[in-house]
Amino acid sequence: MKIVETDLSKFTKQSWEKVNQQLLAKMLQEFMYEHIIEPTEIQKLSQATLYQWKDKKGVTYTYQAKERLFDSYHVIANTIKVTFENQEITVSKALQLLIGLSEEEAMTSPTAGHLAKEYFHTLVADLYLQNQKSADELSTMDYAELEGEMTGHPWITYNKGRIGFGFDDYVRFAPEQKNPIQLSWIAVAKQVCSFHSVAALSFEKMINQELSEATRKSFTNRLKERQLTCSDYYYLPVHEWQWLNVIVPLFAEYIANDFIVPLGEGEDSYLPQQSIRTFVNTTYPEKFHVKLPMSILNTLVYRGLPSERCIIAPQVTEYIKGIRDQDTFLRDTCKIGLLGEVAALNVNHPTFTNIQNAPYQYLEMLGVVWRESVYEELEEGEQALTLAALLHLDYSGKALVSTYIQKSGLTPREWISALMNAVLPPLLHYLYQYGTVFSPHGQNTVLVLNNFKPVRIIMKDFVDDVNISDQPFDELQSLSQELKTVLRSEEPEGLTQFILTGLFICHFRYLATILEEHEGVTEQEFWSTVRNEILHYQSQHPQLHDRFKLFDLLRPRVTKLTLNRNRMFDYGYADDGDRPHASEYGTVRNALHEVCEFAK
Repeated sequence: MKIVETDLSKFTKQSWEKVNQQLLAKMLQEFMYEHIIEPTEIQKLSQATLYQWKDKKGVTYTYQAKERLFDSYHVIANTIKVTFENQEITVSKALQLLIGLSEEEAMTSPTAGHLAKEYFHTLVADLYLQNQKSADELSTMDYAELEGEMTGHPWITYNKGRIGFGFDDYVRFAPEQKNPIQLSWIAVAKQVCSFHSVAALSFEKMINQELSEATRKSFTNRLKERQLTCSDYYYLPVHEWQWLNVIVPLFAEYIANDFIVPLGEGEDSYLPQQSIRTFVNTTYPEKFHVKLPMSILNTLVYRGLPSERCIIAPQVTEYIKGIRDQDTFLRDTCKIGLLGEVAALNVNHPTFTNIQNAPYQYLEMLGVVWRESVYEELEEGEQALTLAALLHLDYSGKALVSTYIQKSGLTPREWISALMNAVLPPLLHYLYQYGTVFSPHGQNTVLVLNNFKPVRIIMKDFVDDVNISDQPFDELQSLSQELKTVLRSEEPEGLTQFILTGLFICHFRYLATILEEHEGVTEQEFWSTVRNEILHYQSQHPQLHDRFKLFDLLRPRVTKLTLNRNRMFDYGYADDGDRPHASEYGTVRNALHEVCEFAK
């Protein structure tokens, strides 16, 4: 393609200024929360406070922000002014803040440079997310398509970095582009590949569901043409980007020795979801969702598939579903849905696997996890959306959650109460009764609406994000040693962080702001509803009293996790042998404790 044929229609001065202003507001408010910047309070206004922060070169940021619970802030984007020597700076304001922070002693120059690249990629993606569908249109949109409208992680400021993608890759494969793709397939020799599944699912049964008879026959013929024995191979889907950028160059020896054989493309169309590496079948929605490794760096980690967790995925599914199936509260009262990761294939690299402390990205390059379809979990009249959708504002500034509330016929407070009743009881029960937590952030938690009213949740992504208590609970004694080795054991305070930070701070604190701004529900009312739902659960299960104290969600202060500091100061861009973990930085006041008087 000639460069003049590149579609640059989204690259307009007005859009560029708008996305910069939006990103700068997000950076200021999250950096205040994480104490990356310490602005000076200039003046208390009627609805907000005027703040000012100056970098070492004298570039000054003046803006209004509202103080929020959990010691956080909401910066009002249209109040921000960036000046230097009394002259306003209007070019790349978001990156100007990074330049200022790069001069702080804790940030290395390589980190600042790589981070600038992630911010530029994020801004380009934000250009494509301008002028999307209206909230009314989105409110009835299908689950898989709605994912392509989302703007990314609400807390991490460099949330669409996607390092590894060129612009051509971005246009073809980013979820917001909504380009259907066909998955490519390869045959992998069984001697270098392992298959794992739940007890009821064989490889043959799964492949017969996922591939048509004509496609299977075509793949068989390709192997026969090369005088290879079909029964010696597994069939494995791969993403075209991963094939060209990772598999061909790094698995060349396997290809040369017919351990890996390209077969061709499947017939079905798929849409990428927000995680980029998970794909929903849009030709046959009842078929499995497919999770593939894509060796690009996005937010905090490379988006590969860790070998040890890939292998254990079906066992984790059987464990999580086993709890639900024998517990009447979870099964019949909460009606929690669980998207099982029912089968997996894993291929270890013969060289990187044997290099001591090799960068983890090279240990996660080839495999697949097949996950049950969300559509198979839905009952008549139900609509699914990730919890993240509740934070979406359309191009006119209208909140998608406001549209759901209006269409439900409920008052905002009734709708919020229904939301908490749908989301919290099953998560609390897994924690208190079984010492087991999901990571219930906005992507892992699927909200189910009926007539636009929240009725229950469906959880997904067990293998990456299920964690267990380190306490000697009877309920955990049946876990196999293999599961205990792979699942992370956490002490009580750490286990509660998955709800306190993963759900409340990482999602609900933004939802509380939207509901106050758009629906007039104060954040005190919002957090009181959360607190009351927790207390209601506890009143229903008095036999777990000791565990309510052990896993104290209502304690006055909570350890502060800092997702931006994680990259900017603590880990940088080093290629370590393990994935980076969330950084800790001080504590925050717990909103659930602060509203206790209001909630009475």
